[in-house]
Amino acid sequence: MAKKSMVNREVKRAKLVKQYAGRRADLKTVIEDQSKPMEERFNATLKLAKLPRNSSAVRIHNRCQLTGRPHAYYRKLKLSRIMLRELASFGQIPGMVKSSW
Repeated sequence: MAKKSMVNREVKRAKLVKQYAGRRADLKTVIEDQSKPMEERFNATLKLAKLPRNSSAVRIHNRCQLTGRPHAYYRKLKLSRIMLRELASFGQIPGMVKSSW
């Protein structure tokens, strides 16, 4: 089980990303638009830099929904490998059976 503080930090980051997504997208379109004057693009870069670091989507780290484990994460199921194996063994994941031969 991951520390509660780490899980809460990720939740806080996800909330910030959602809150600032529109603003960041608008500023990035201004920065990438070559037809805009250089000064306007530079000002947009400065405004983007003033936004909170945790509002960037790159800073979000995937974690298991049940344990909070950050490693060995399956995106499709949002689970770590350990919980995936455990749930599959108990037959709680539809269509997944423990293999034996």
